[in-house]
Amino acid sequence: MTAPPGHARPPFRIHGNGPIAPISATPQAVTAPNTSRTPANVRHTYGFDKIANQGAGQTIAIVDAYDDPNIESDLNSFSQAYGLPSCVSSTGCFTKLYAAGSQPAVDGGWSLEIALDVQWAHAIAPQARILLVEAKSSSMTDLMAAVDVAVKNGASVVSMSFGGPEFSGQSYYDSHFSATGVTFVAASGDSGHGVDYPAASRMTVSAGGTTLNADAYGNYISEAAWNGSGGGVSSYSSEPSGQTYWPLPYASHRGVPDVSYNADPASGVPVYTSVPYNGQTGWFQMGGTSAAAPQWAALFAIVNAQRTAAGKARLASAYNALYTVGKSSYANYRDVTSGSNGSCGAVCQAAGSYDYVTGLGSPNAGSLVPALVNY
Repeated sequence: MTAPPGHARPPFRIHGNGPIAPISATPQAVTAPNTSRTPANVRHTYGFDKIANQGAGQTIAIVDAYDDPNIESDLNSFSQAYGLPSCVSSTGCFTKLYAAGSQPAVDGGWSLEIALDVQWAHAIAPQARILLVEAKSSSMTDLMAAVDVAVKNGASVVSMSFGGPEFSGQSYYDSHFSATGVTFVAASGDSGHGVDYPAASRMTVSAGGTTLNADAYGNYISEAAWNGSGGGVSSYSSEPSGQTYWPLPYASHRGVPDVSYNADPASGVPVYTSVPYNGQTGWFQMGGTSAAAPQWAALFAIVNAQRTAAGKARLASAYNALYTVGKSSYANYRDVTSGSNGSCGAVCQAAGSYDYVTGLGSPNAGSLVPALVNY
């Protein structure tokens, strides 16, 4: 999917040609599909089950374009199917805001993106509040206005599963990511080698993609670079200070992504939607770096919850912190050393330490979260 100039697209991918479990024609409770990628298994795979805190007191903002009119009820169905805590507006756990003040048009593709983002942020940090801010359109201007609304309404982390090819004037938008104590996470893209914005911003954490190999119980086996993971060397953004800790081959230029997470739709996660996408509803198995961004956002919510409990300020300059704790202990990440996202030589190859396909690697949350809490 290619975004027109000045607009962004949602970088998700669907496994197969349609739902893995369509909505039944007869009313019944929503049941989970037959897949091993349950929230409990994914939390176990990446070590979140080693952490007692699950984001309590923090607000994860999800910024997307257009409207999903059924998102609250679909999130509730997802939560019930997997035994997660309820997250609804009546308890203050879930809030939906229209960035422009009025309800945007409904778009099936963006609705599916919204469902993925909201459900999997909640799956990883089930005690955090979810704030969905819907932009009027997919224009970069409207999406950045939605980012501002998210910050003004108390988000400690903002998940942005959208992007478009970087452009010469992109730094104009960087000011939207300057709020102190707020972490901004951006998906790196799903078209392989290449750099998207806002993932290219020096002020965001860019999340790339892997292909995960785990057993039916969620025990981690291995990861390889996903061939759809966006990444490379920015043509317009300079190197953030965090990356200067590492001997990167293109010093002075921003490397994308910073980190990674399972994003291959073949090893993807279940998402429930009652808004038709290509005329179909139900459970979809989804991937793309759209799946990586909200789960990394959830990790930062957990970090901030623990920092708050310890009397510390919320994490600042998270993109630099990731590199600092990566240098102090390789155990904080699962280094991804195989696979590629193109045929451009070393820049397209996963390798030891940092690379331009998977960044520092995927999270070993049981080690990484405490390191960021103590940063």
